Amino acid sequence: MSKTIAHMDLDTFYVSVERLQDNRLLGVPVLLGGVGDRGVVASCSYEARAFGVHSGMSMKMARQLCPEGIVVKGESGTYSKYSKMVTEIIREDVPVLEKSSIDEFYLDLTGMDKFFGCYKLASHIRERIVKETGLPISFGMSINKTVSKIATGEAKPNNQLNIDLGLEKPFLAPLPVGKIPMIGKKTAFMLSRMGVQKIYTLQEMPLELLEKAFGKNGKMMWEKANAIDHSPLIPYHEKKSISTERTFMKDTIDVRKLKDMVIAMVEQLAYELRHGQRVCSNISIKLRYSDFQTVSKQKQIPYTASDHSLIAHAKELFDSLYSRRVRIRLVGVRLGDLAGGGHQIDLFNDDDKIINLYQAMDAMKSRYGANAVRRSVAMEVKGLGRGNPFSGEPNVVPAHRNA
Repeated sequence: MSKTIAHMDLDTFYVSVERLQDNRLLGVPVLLGGVGDRGVVASCSYEARAFGVHSGMSMKMARQLCPEGIVVKGESGTYSKYSKMVTEIIREDVPVLEKSSIDEFYLDLTGMDKFFGCYKLASHIRERIVKETGLPISFGMSINKTVSKIATGEAKPNNQLNIDLGLEKPFLAPLPVGKIPMIGKKTAFMLSRMGVQKIYTLQEMPLELLEKAFGKNGKMMWEKANAIDHSPLIPYHEKKSISTERTFMKDTIDVRKLKDMVIAMVEQLAYELRHGQRVCSNISIKLRYSDFQTVSKQKQIPYTASDHSLIAHAKELFDSLYSRRVRIRLVGVRLGDLAGGGHQIDLFNDDDKIINLYQAMDAMKSRYGANAVRRSVAMEVKGLGRGNPFSGEPNVVPAHRNA
């Protein structure tokens, strides 16, 4: 039996949220992100895109291209709130939901046609979201994630599109190859040099030729062009988390040592978030005293994966939690309420210098190991290993190693 997958994407999500807060932004070019010249455009309205502005561009360049654009710094906490509102609406009606980013969702509606009609149900959910949140949203529906996502892109803005069973390849055929999710500008350019500009050309090319030119990615491109995608939905769980903890060899009351340990843990977990293209909206600190009394404290925060933001929250929690002045046996950190989306949410607060720094640091960590680049205060902390970062359980090595 074929599946029925709907892909929902909130249209210009960040701009739409800001327009709910200030209706003077309706119908005018809006630039969201860092307000200074070194700031970065996190998102922009359709009106601004008409001037050539796009996400990731420096704010200085965006202002030059679109002098009439209104610059808004944005508040990530507000976006987190609306994202969770939309998530809850979808979860009420859908048994299997994947939240692939803060503003993007996949819904498995397979079998629902027996009760409601899949397209009718998806339309109902979209209407509820628009009515209850005021946010525009589009969706595409088809037999798999790839075709549905492409259909959403064709439906935008604020519309919907169903690709009937058997019509997937004809739907994809006339579209540019860049519409396929995995094909970026560089790959599209390479394909163009091979004379491949439309998806129908990819559909007709020998698989062996693409594999020879692009390796295993060539096979994936060919399959997606031919509407083949067996990737499953990853069920969304709001409480999904990553964590680590450390038991000290000797109980300690050295506050500096404790804080350095917390910073090192946060730094490691934040890298795991970015490496897995995730963000979190909850952080908690756990302390176990020498008399085995265990205390913990958590805090809801705007979605982020930035070291500096998470470290600031961790320090605040530690200072409010460590009140007994008794020796500490164990310290732990947990980042929860994970969602897809990578580092984009922090573009509202970070300038291009900080973003480039994170990208360079993460590239070095990916190549030489997670401990290749660290803050000076974390250099003395040894043995913070890497386990399965998104299992929701503490990493095995640090959780059972003495310090």
